[in-house]
Amino acid sequence: MPESERVAVVGVGQSGFAPITAGVSYKELTFEAAQRAYADAGVEARTDIDSFVTVAEDFLEGTSIFDEYTPDQMGAAQRPMQTVTADGLFGLATGFMLIRSGIAQVVAVEGHSKVSDVLTLDRIIDFAQDPVLNRPLGLHPSYVAGLEMRAFMQETGTTEEEVAGVVVKNRRNALANPAAAYPGSTTVEQVIASRFVADPLRTAEVAGRADGAVVIVLASQKAAKRLKANPVWLTGVGWSQDAPSLESRSWGTAAYLERAAERAYAMAGIKQPKRTISLAEVNDTYAYKELQHLAALRLAGNGLTVNPSGGCLGRGNLFEANGLAQAAECVAQLRGEAGKRQVKTPSTAIAASWRGVPTATGAVAIFQAE
Repeated sequence: MPESERVAVVGVGQSGFAPITAGVSYKELTFEAAQRAYADAGVEARTDIDSFVTVAEDFLEGTSIFDEYTPDQMGAAQRPMQTVTADGLFGLATGFMLIRSGIAQVVAVEGHSKVSDVLTLDRIIDFAQDPVLNRPLGLHPSYVAGLEMRAFMQETGTTEEEVAGVVVKNRRNALANPAAAYPGSTTVEQVIASRFVADPLRTAEVAGRADGAVVIVLASQKAAKRLKANPVWLTGVGWSQDAPSLESRSWGTAAYLERAAERAYAMAGIKQPKRTISLAEVNDTYAYKELQHLAALRLAGNGLTVNPSGGCLGRGNLFEANGLAQAAECVAQLRGEAGKRQVKTPSTAIAASWRGVPTATGAVAIFQAE
């Protein structure tokens, strides 16, 4: 990528994360995260930011045309605002394209979760399934994850103990993350002893829900120099999806993430990921997904640090904001600002998202230190 076309992360802010944020609205969470991101980047929303992106799903919010409800707390009143009904990394990719196309020099990307206000989440997710073939079965949405987990384990030879080990690792990592909602110490035996959600998936292998907000500020190389920020470079993005219907998608492999990774690696000029990537933040809404996603990224088995933030299992499931939380951790690590969970001398980090049941949609973002 030519130097003049590079895109930098110049500001990161977050608020939360907690299972319940009583007495605080999503607007207040977003405002707090935005103020921290703008202070980090050294920008003024009304004068320095050219465009804004929000990732929000009307299903979860309970409000149609949700982008009308986000500009105020972002400082984006009467300013360009794009809504991407997808995971946060899709919003980051949108901001990346706005800058690379020359439409904007500085872009703010927002994602939030106030899922504690949602009383019928399972029914909402069920409503997203195919209305003719799948929804009439009346199955809990996690049944889909159970089927996929079984296929993944059978095709790869992955054991119950290896999946449970993901829970142990990520909740332990979360102990060093002051923002994590579900830090803790557990054992493989305790995970396997937890009850089934949908055999072989167990309750301990499902990430708990969390409230929170993340805002990331992107800038062109020219703008980043002007801001005198501490930039981390966004060098590659990619996204893809598998078949939307349960009957025709891939089950044992995360085909959507394989294709997304190929595109991101090509853009970043990475030919040997195992030799290049220092750490990975990958979606682990269900514990087995971390292992499946690492395989799709061609990073399985190389001993790199995975989910030092604690991932969804430790940090909490932020739904559409998950990808931005992953990106924020990558930036903190590459800046050397991760505190007790800091990885030694990282140079390149990757964030990989998945949108959750019943979708087969994912995105990848690659970050490099200055």
